Amino acid sequence: MLSIGQFSKTCMVTVKTLRHYDKIGLLSPEYVNEENGYRFYTEEQIPVMILINKFKTYGFSLSDIKEILVCNSETAVKYLRKQLNSLHSEIEHKKEIELELMQHIVSLERTRDVMAYQNNYEVRVENTEDMKVISNRQVMSVDDFGKYYGYLYKRCADKSENIILNGKAMAFYHDTEFNPETSDIELALGVAENSKFDKIIKGSECAVTIHYGPYSKLPEAYGAVTKWIKDNNYKIANAPYEIYIKSQFDRIPVDEWETKIVFPVEKA
Repeated sequence: MLSIGQFSKTCMVTVKTLRHYDKIGLLSPEYVNEENGYRFYTEEQIPVMILINKFKTYGFSLSDIKEILVCNSETAVKYLRKQLNSLHSEIEHKKEIELELMQHIVSLERTRDVMAYQNNYEVRVENTEDMKVISNRQVMSVDDFGKYYGYLYKRCADKSENIILNGKAMAFYHDTEFNPETSDIELALGVAENSKFDKIIKGSECAVTIHYGPYSKLPEAYGAVTKWIKDNNYKIANAPYEIYIKSQFDRIPVDEWETKIVFPVEKA
């Protein structure tokens, strides 16, 4: 048997961590001396400790690791594949951030203005026309877009609904402030004149711009439009919305994604 100190040194884990693992039931000593409280581990527990460390490297929480250690191999594979998918998404997100950072550096070196990247948007006034749409308004997270768009496209596939698509996907933001976890968002699809529809989005005077690239940079476009509205003596008249002209569903590179930002406005 190994004392807690020897086990700690062998597995390169602090004694404090081992005591915590014992407390939460993740890995307990094989024997505890009742007289002095000394803790002892067996050599057979070393591979378990190494496996716990490996799972931590993969990004698993301690509660997940506890589950994996006792589940069957089929369930363990599901845990590992889910974490692999999560890592892939994280890597793609990091790549987007890397690209943004490189672009910001180039902009800063060229202009010597750390805010110059916001000048890449041309904002103009556009008088939009009435749009017939089918829509789904929910308090949702931005991560729920796929789910609720799925409901809309399912309706389109139902021939009894008599829905004829004739426009792009849209998202209307009805909250006065944005919370990515729980926002009042209305997803919509444009439909043809002779199609069944849920509502008509009334045409109005709008301030618009086009954003190219990942959605993580959309706040830059929103900032540019908001500044333009203030500088040109306008005020926001209704819920701003996005029109997804080109997106990941077109199977094109991220930097080719095209999103139209629309703010209904009126003179202040």
